Amino acid sequence: MFKHIACGETLPVDNVHAVSVSIPTFADVLSYEEGNNSAIKSGYPRFVLHPYLKKMAEYLQSCYSLDENEEVVLVSSKKFSKLILTKYNIKQNIDFDENFGVILVNKNSDDLQSVLRFIQHVGCNLSSRYAEKYLYEKDLINSLHVEELESQQSAKNIVLKTLSNAFNKDDIYLTTSGMNAMYSAIKSLQEIQSGMVIQLGWLYLDSMNLIAEYDSKLFYDVLNLEKLEEFLQTNVNKVSCIVTEVPTNPLLLSVDLKRLKSLCLEYDIALIVDSTFATAFEPIKEADILIESLTKFACGNADVLMGCFVLSEKYSKQKDIFLKNIDEPYIKDIQRLAYEIKDYKIRVKKANKNKKELVEYLKEKKYIKKVYYSPLSPVISVTFNIVFEKAYDTLNFYKGPSLGTEFTLLMPYVYLAHYNLITCKEGRKLLSDNGIPIDLLRISVGIEDINEIKKEFDNLDLW
Repeated sequence: MFKHIACGETLPVDNVHAVSVSIPTFADVLSYEEGNNSAIKSGYPRFVLHPYLKKMAEYLQSCYSLDENEEVVLVSSKKFSKLILTKYNIKQNIDFDENFGVILVNKNSDDLQSVLRFIQHVGCNLSSRYAEKYLYEKDLINSLHVEELESQQSAKNIVLKTLSNAFNKDDIYLTTSGMNAMYSAIKSLQEIQSGMVIQLGWLYLDSMNLIAEYDSKLFYDVLNLEKLEEFLQTNVNKVSCIVTEVPTNPLLLSVDLKRLKSLCLEYDIALIVDSTFATAFEPIKEADILIESLTKFACGNADVLMGCFVLSEKYSKQKDIFLKNIDEPYIKDIQRLAYEIKDYKIRVKKANKNKKELVEYLKEKKYIKKVYYSPLSPVISVTFNIVFEKAYDTLNFYKGPSLGTEFTLLMPYVYLAHYNLITCKEGRKLLSDNGIPIDLLRISVGIEDINEIKKEFDNLDLW
């Protein structure tokens, strides 16, 4: 049932808007991280420039007769391009007559990498579907990707109604990505009540990077709230918000939310919770701002980049502050998500059922060292008693970045997310101190026949 997908193929296959890419062997993983894998032409959009955006940039370079030393960087709106130009004090004398943001950065300057990192962390990427439409109308591509879409008139309502039913909340707002939602949550709270940002737990890579931009304090152990409480007792009125995940990525740990919420109330601190792994169907009532990457389980097919945040009653009165720090997703992305989100609940229920069976199955296997899992999420992580490279290469599931797909998707999480830590002594110590195994495989369990999933893992018995 499962088969090898060549390196560089989009996941899902033959989908130009795919947000994942096949990295099927451990050698491919290493060459990708070292920047030597020419087969990979696309990938997760916040990390890898989409081919259509590259083509757009080349067109604008020619159309506006730009200096070849200037890198053309595209973002979701003029609002974000202006923000970036101001933040990095970049002078731009050209007025681009476009409906999106265009930034010119000298290719040889330090600003270029800073701008690209900011876009990655803030999630203000220009949509690949917008780029596709733009290129098609300029006769730069010959056809449009054929896909099922809901109508423009009904799409947003379908998405919001589905999420509202799942979260049991109405104050839900769509963003260009999950990181755009996280950016807005932290930045807006700083405007409402400035202060320190606390990171609770080992979080998703870019959430940690975003938090590091602020005056921040790290508490990696979500199971130890005593240290956090001691800190709050000696730093009264100095903390703006606490950011955590339920469960965490990649170890699937969950904080005691009731106790954490009581601390937040006692010290008047806002609580931001990323519930992407838990999905909207495990609503977290304690959060002041709840965040979900809709790219994951809500989409289920890894071909839409989008996010959302949900405001508690306390902060819904100040929604305008949060909304000015986001960008609205492109309508065609909303249309695609509206088509896919209708199966959200069924997909999560089936994936969770498969997850439970797979966890019990893998616990009994000699080639498995440890299974990390949560009752809240269809995602698990495992370590092996056999050589990691052989285990990775043997399994023929789809392998690449992202999660939440209806197809089982494997990711060598630490290699793809924290390669910089693996390659230095201090980084390896940081991972070790926080119980993050380097050779950890994250498994986003799909909705395939569970017996077929088990059968594929049986291939590891040969080792």
